[in-house]
Amino acid sequence: MGDPKQVLRKYINEELQTDDEAEISDDANLLTGGMVDSLGVLKLVSFIEHEFEMEVADEEVTVDNFRSLKDIGDYLERKKQGKT
Repeated sequence: MGDPKQVLRKYINEELQTDDEAEISDDANLLTGGMVDSLGVLKLVSFIEHEFEMEVADEEVTVDNFRSLKDIGDYLERKKQGKT
């Protein structure tokens, strides 16, 4: 598996975002930027659970963890290290 942010960027571009030409930066706000809506967050959580073979608890689905690719990458790293 490659860089989690790249895997997520590809998924968002292919499955959630309607504008295929838009490049998503690591710090772009996915939620207020209109790239991922509430249903998209649920799909993204499901993808993360499947792709990274981990469970995402309901209380971990927060703006702080899912605001940007950087935030999601940081969350995944903490989760991997057992720090969430």
